[in-house]
Amino acid sequence: MNAQGAQAGQGGHSGQDAAAAAARAGTRLDPWFTSYADRAHGMRASEVRSLFAVANRPEVVSLAGGMPNIDGLPLDFLAEMTAKLLRERGPRALQYGGGQGEEELREQIVEVMRYDHIHAHPDDVVVTTGSQQALDLVTEIFINPGDVVVAEAPSYVGALGVFRAYQADVVHVPMDDDGLVPAELDRTLTELKRAGRTVKFLYTVPNFHNPAGVTLTLKRRPQIVEICRRHHVLILEDNPYGLLGFDADPLPALKSFDADGVVYLGSFSKTFAPGYRVGWALAPHAVREKLVLASESAILSPTMMGQLSIATYLSTYDWYGQVKEYRSMYRERRDAMLGALAEFLPQASWTVPDGGFYTWVTLPAGLDAQAMLPRAVTNLVAYVSGTAFYADGQGRDHVRLSFCYPTPERIREGVRRLATVVHAESELVSMFGTATHHDRVGDSVEFPSPDQV
Repeated sequence: MNAQGAQAGQGGHSGQDAAAAAARAGTRLDPWFTSYADRAHGMRASEVRSLFAVANRPEVVSLAGGMPNIDGLPLDFLAEMTAKLLRERGPRALQYGGGQGEEELREQIVEVMRYDHIHAHPDDVVVTTGSQQALDLVTEIFINPGDVVVAEAPSYVGALGVFRAYQADVVHVPMDDDGLVPAELDRTLTELKRAGRTVKFLYTVPNFHNPAGVTLTLKRRPQIVEICRRHHVLILEDNPYGLLGFDADPLPALKSFDADGVVYLGSFSKTFAPGYRVGWALAPHAVREKLVLASESAILSPTMMGQLSIATYLSTYDWYGQVKEYRSMYRERRDAMLGALAEFLPQASWTVPDGGFYTWVTLPAGLDAQAMLPRAVTNLVAYVSGTAFYADGQGRDHVRLSFCYPTPERIREGVRRLATVVHAESELVSMFGTATHHDRVGDSVEFPSPDQV
């Protein structure tokens, strides 16, 4: 090779090196930065996830997590049940299954839903990897970038993450102590239609709302259904807590008022055990077909071991009696939470849940829940800032407190520690004024830690 050719070859290598360097420019850590899909650039961990390594230390009282307390499960029974299942049906339990889920479990899910006044057919049930996957699948098959999802204000943090991941525009509708406000929903849908916006569905948690703790009243349920029917808007009804009412069986599901206008999501995570990762969607026939296809593309099939385990549990154990025990346990913990708030934080206000896991606390004026969280963890108590439950930066004056996992004694101590932090913050606000407001990054997608949900 002559000198000119050598120089050309060296120049070619230099050009390639320069191009590679340019591709990495601004990242230093990720050579694939320019290859990601647009939606991936908005992904980030929840604003409080980084604190949970500290918050999960045993000396910290966590009032943040949404984990069910499964200490009351019949573990000896489940151990024997699992051993028998593996001995008698092991080759099937450890094999792939169908994309829609096992028929024997779908038949039992239909019976479970009768408590919600739903009369369904097993063919319209799709078994999923927890109801979180069902939420993802529904969003996948309905949402184009820029489509609108209408959701309660506040709304479940895990749902908001899914909606933003699919580049939906979340529009919030106010709630009060009786749940979603029908007049506000009607007004919002009317305004969106006039603006030419495409609304794909309403997302709602009508029973023992996460995070607000309130329940949509019986009077409002048919009103919500009628409004959505009139505006031709699908309802996505998420009901993980419905069986966990403290004083009564569930109110009729929205699905019971309109079989074709509602996709209903359910889960065994809160009423049995989250480790099995089994949930479901009940959908109109055409929607169901697309959910099955989407699920098969994502995971091939839901866990056979989990499905057959839950099917065996439902058919051989007094599962509803177990649910009643959970209700009693969570009622005691709810009472401990409300009693401690009244004693230690009377200057705040809060919702009074009739079931579920959470209460929604309004802080004294001027306090910023997000800014206060690191100081709370330093004082060995954790909560979830209200900002996690809005798509538009609201919620700094709220915290979600969970009473499902800690013992009543730990709940009381946790609220006492929180009150100490709130009192100190209030004194600072009184001296120096309201905490500075920092806007959230509007195009980021938050992915919550499992013990936030």
